[in-house]
Amino acid sequence: MKKAFYLTTAIDYANGSPHLGHAYEKILADVIIRTKKLNGMPTHFVTGLDEHGQKVQQGADKEGILPKERCDRIAQEFKNLLVTLNISNDDYIRTTEPRHKNVVSSLLQDLFNRGEIYQAEYKGFYSTRAEQFLQEKDKVNGKWPEIYGDVTEITESNYFFKLSKYQDWLIKFLEESDDFIVPSFRKNQVIEFLREPLNDLCISRPKERLAWGIPLPFDKNYVTYVWFDALVNYVTAAGYGNEEFKDLWPADLHVIGKDILAPPHAVYWPIMLKASNLPLPKQILAHGWWMSSGEKMSKSTGEVVDPLSLVEQRGVDAFRYFVMREMTVGQDADFSLERFESRYKTDLGNDLGNLVSRLFHMTATYEKGVVPKVELNEEFEQKIKTNFEAAKEKALEHFNAFQFNQGLEQIFIFIRSINKYADERTPWKLAKSDLSEDRQKLKTCLGVMVESLRLAIQMIAPVMPGVHEKVNQLFGLPACENWKTALEWDFRLEGKTLGEKIILFPRD
Repeated sequence: MKKAFYLTTAIDYANGSPHLGHAYEKILADVIIRTKKLNGMPTHFVTGLDEHGQKVQQGADKEGILPKERCDRIAQEFKNLLVTLNISNDDYIRTTEPRHKNVVSSLLQDLFNRGEIYQAEYKGFYSTRAEQFLQEKDKVNGKWPEIYGDVTEITESNYFFKLSKYQDWLIKFLEESDDFIVPSFRKNQVIEFLREPLNDLCISRPKERLAWGIPLPFDKNYVTYVWFDALVNYVTAAGYGNEEFKDLWPADLHVIGKDILAPPHAVYWPIMLKASNLPLPKQILAHGWWMSSGEKMSKSTGEVVDPLSLVEQRGVDAFRYFVMREMTVGQDADFSLERFESRYKTDLGNDLGNLVSRLFHMTATYEKGVVPKVELNEEFEQKIKTNFEAAKEKALEHFNAFQFNQGLEQIFIFIRSINKYADERTPWKLAKSDLSEDRQKLKTCLGVMVESLRLAIQMIAPVMPGVHEKVNQLFGLPACENWKTALEWDFRLEGKTLGEKIILFPRD
């Protein structure tokens, strides 16, 4: 059996409702996985929820409910978001599931048995908000940064993982790996982080301080610390301990936000896998943040965007298009409702929506809905075919390199060229002529436009699967055709009867 392309997102933390950042990461991962499918690859796509930890327990206490009740509610919110955004995940993992608890316990026991975990007393500073111990070097100008919230000094006995033992190995691995971390400049940031000596990682919390967690298999008085719980989800979902594990692991791609690249995903996780004698993931893609007027959107500042409200107003494919068109993967992007509306009205409404509407209308009016045979191959037709070949080459290259905004730009250059072709051929004028030459030009124009639109719709399928499916239904074609066979200029719809025109992007 051919190994599936195994993609994961970061699992969301059960401490609040979904926002724009969550939605973007899921859409980005979904576009990647749909691109792989259209290239003929078997795939497996996992996302989920991180449910343990102090903030979850505190949130439940404030509500007067059990942590599991709170997690159940939040899990449903995130699952609803996946459905709303048309996300094609194959699995949804929750860290409270028995399958995950069993894997965490198995890995921890193995590491403990081999001396990779030890018990020691710790005295230092602790951030409840970040759920991590801090050092003096974490201060900025003598003060704890706002991201850590309230910081208290504590002394307690805990269990530690020998992280520092693998520091030199990890530095060497990263320096020799060209594409383990994408974008490449993030690798340099991780290596810079590793210039400072690593402390061993505290992997536990005493139950008397935190009861909501997976008990350590070798000491039931402690629960597992967040990273040795949350990060393990990736191998749990791959079927660790079962026969199917070899068909999925190692992960081909972890899609995460840049804020959890170092240390969690680029330091803790590779070392945890190395110590556990498991292969490392092939690649980590760290995306940027959504900003508002140059500042990161966050709940604490009140700068959040509810993706569900935008989807309700303008449709899911318009939302998916906007976030993929506006953000260069790996960089930050600025969000504004004005920018969203501009993309909706110009790219989607004027360029794509208008093309679909008028083409189906003209075909129905002039040819009774039947796609005519292309009878000419003049300069106009040669040019539009050349435009397609250029768009196809560049768009697929960009898509396969995760440069989706540039790929979409190439596709919409092609879409605009179809509209320009219609303006130059003027089918509405040709239809009024009684000359046989003009009838030939009319048939050719409509046939070329239908073929061009079919190909454009195929290329935007990963980003706008709903639009792709709707238009393909009108063409009498199945959804999600393999790009290797679908993206051929061959006039395969000749003689087919099209469905009735639709308005893809309604105006107010």
